[in-house]
Amino acid sequence: MLDCQALARHPRRILLLAAAALLFPAFARAAEPGSSAVVPGGGVLRQVSGALSQLAARVSPAVVQILVTGYGPIPGEDGRADTAYIVRQHGVGSGVIVDPTGYIVTNAHVVRGAQRIVVVLPAATAGGTARQAGTRKGVYEARVVGTHADSDVAVLKIEGAGLPALALRDNALPKQGELVFAIGSPQGLASSVTLGVISATSRQTEIDAPMLFIQTDAPINPGNSGGPLVNADGEVVGINTFILTRSGGSQGLGFAIPAPVVRFVYDGLRKRGHVNRVELGISAQGITPVLASGLGLERDWGVVISDVMPGGPAEDAGLREGDIVDAVDGRQIDSLSGLTTAEYVAKDTNLEVRVLRGGQQMRLQVRGVENHHPMDEVVDYGSLEKHLVRRLGILGIEVDDKVRQLVHLRKPSGVIVAGRTLDASGLDTGLQPGDTIHALNRLPIESVEDLRRAVKDRKGGEPVVLHVEREGRFRYLFFETE
Repeated sequence: MLDCQALARHPRRILLLAAAALLFPAFARAAEPGSSAVVPGGGVLRQVSGALSQLAARVSPAVVQILVTGYGPIPGEDGRADTAYIVRQHGVGSGVIVDPTGYIVTNAHVVRGAQRIVVVLPAATAGGTARQAGTRKGVYEARVVGTHADSDVAVLKIEGAGLPALALRDNALPKQGELVFAIGSPQGLASSVTLGVISATSRQTEIDAPMLFIQTDAPINPGNSGGPLVNADGEVVGINTFILTRSGGSQGLGFAIPAPVVRFVYDGLRKRGHVNRVELGISAQGITPVLASGLGLERDWGVVISDVMPGGPAEDAGLREGDIVDAVDGRQIDSLSGLTTAEYVAKDTNLEVRVLRGGQQMRLQVRGVENHHPMDEVVDYGSLEKHLVRRLGILGIEVDDKVRQLVHLRKPSGVIVAGRTLDASGLDTGLQPGDTIHALNRLPIESVEDLRRAVKDRKGGEPVVLHVEREGRFRYLFFETE
């Protein structure tokens, strides 16, 4: 006889039993009075259990634990950060290996402020009982290839080969109600697997939020950040990023970055150290009932163009302020985050934009532009090590004849900062992309190798003064090495 009070305390158990009865009639018949509780052939539930175990065994080896040491603000009594006091902190997150050579995707917020990043592979991945024997096998120092704050995606690299990896599903969004599994290290408990469904495929948490998320009721807790959300085929459909909660733990409101966005950002960070996207040359806002009423719009939801950049692709195509964006390349636009996602996943710069204007629907062809980084033409992104100055956490470009044609400098030599990698994010250098380093402690810098050598010669605690050209003006940046 069922304990009704126990079931009342566990509503999720009722849901699972009901689902089992609907999905597996044999289970329902076995529960009928006078029927056998043993299902012939081992039972459908046992088959389902075996299938879930096989999926977990196939997926878990590619999910890693990320241990971060760095600096951050002290959390106050209300849970908010007290920025007046910065202390050394330790954090735990999750990540997923997406390439057998050691490329890992995680959340940007997991590694923000990191001074040191250690990646721990599951014991089975690390070689069975190797870690249990007290060796360091399966524990790797990681470097940051790049981060993208807007999408909260970061790419790490460890030195490995033949590692288990999971594919990023980039062809379509999952369906509402689809079974999914969250894998990670909640509260530091590595290789934990939880089960749930897709609650919503395109959830906007705020009206002007730039991103859409996958919502799931699979239990997600602190430490799951950066871990994968996978479907029944073992494909990564999203990267878990945050939860909505009042208790601090899972309340069935978890959110993941969709795999198409993750794939786009991953490709950009791995190839270039930063992300390009197609831009239409517009500013847009989410429509509210008040905004719609005041402007006399046809809809009280969606996205309205608030500005069209003069001389930009949108103006050339005929887009106007006040137009409601209905679709981009056939993708329905219901929110500002939907428009941002469309720009990220666009396969081409030629986009068909469907708008509503004065009650009429119009289709306009917009030749968008990619927001290329100014150094894209001179950086050999196929060999990032050539440009990496790890101790400063930057990608450096030597000023040669080609660079001089692209960038106007007051001094014709030095190293331009093409991007930051956060390899030395605990070291506050003050450097920004576009800065040109001309000297270090009065020692002239003319090549990346000069800069590496000069930084390497500085011992811990020694002062470093960089002579930098920024936006046509010279300045000193100074700090102490660690």
